[in-house]
Amino acid sequence: MDTILLAIDPVAISIGPLTVRWYGIIIVTGIILGYIVAQAEGKKRGLPEDFFGDLLLWAVPISILCARLYYVIMKWDYYGANPGKIIEIWNGGIAIHGALIGAITTAYIFCRVRKVSFLKVADIAAPSILIGQIIGRWGNFMNQEAYGGPVSREFLENLFLPDWLIEQMYIHDLGTYVHPTFLYESAWNFVGLIILLLFRKANLQRGEIFFSYLIWYSIGRFFIEALRTDSLYLVGDLRSAQVVSITLIIVGFVSIFYRRWKVRPVVRYLDK
Repeated sequence: MDTILLAIDPVAISIGPLTVRWYGIIIVTGIILGYIVAQAEGKKRGLPEDFFGDLLLWAVPISILCARLYYVIMKWDYYGANPGKIIEIWNGGIAIHGALIGAITTAYIFCRVRKVSFLKVADIAAPSILIGQIIGRWGNFMNQEAYGGPVSREFLENLFLPDWLIEQMYIHDLGTYVHPTFLYESAWNFVGLIILLLFRKANLQRGEIFFSYLIWYSIGRFFIEALRTDSLYLVGDLRSAQVVSITLIIVGFVSIFYRRWKVRPVVRYLDK
């Protein structure tokens, strides 16, 4: 089939000057579903009922701000010349690693203030972070961004993708179909979510679910990033996401090994 359909409108609702974009709706949906899962697990693990609600009030805006700042800093040649574009977050342009930095830092400080183990909270929240990432990547799909290099339509059909998804991967400005890297990452994270949920039942040492999240997500991101055409670069051809991914993989493995060998007494996930 050679027919090229129109791209999906990224605007979901438009009332006068007010527009609500699918990107925002999808991101908020991911946050809500992630919160519901974390809240339910937090109750089982003995956290106060208002804990994750209070944490989100701080973590969400700070994470969004950090995600945008990270992106703007990495693209400063553009935004320095177009400062009015810095606030246009609704058009996309946030970096998940910036969001993670903001979320983890906020959670660590919040846990210190509440006198709750950060690693206990991080273990509980790790699957919820993946839920947000799984769903959030579909915001990139609606905006036709975060895609990879050119591919043929036949390549996409061989992935057994539906026509509506294939057509959204046709970028009219480029005149070609592209790798649906958003989908690769969403699928990779979905597998990771299943693994983390199984790890809950395995009653691993405290912190290992969170560190496993860092490792799993970063491995996938490292390889998927190589396919993308919109990467943020540190110096020359050095992609920032790949550098951060390698760093997080090392941090994850070192932390697991160190805690298994050195930390006593052993505290496990199901311990309250």
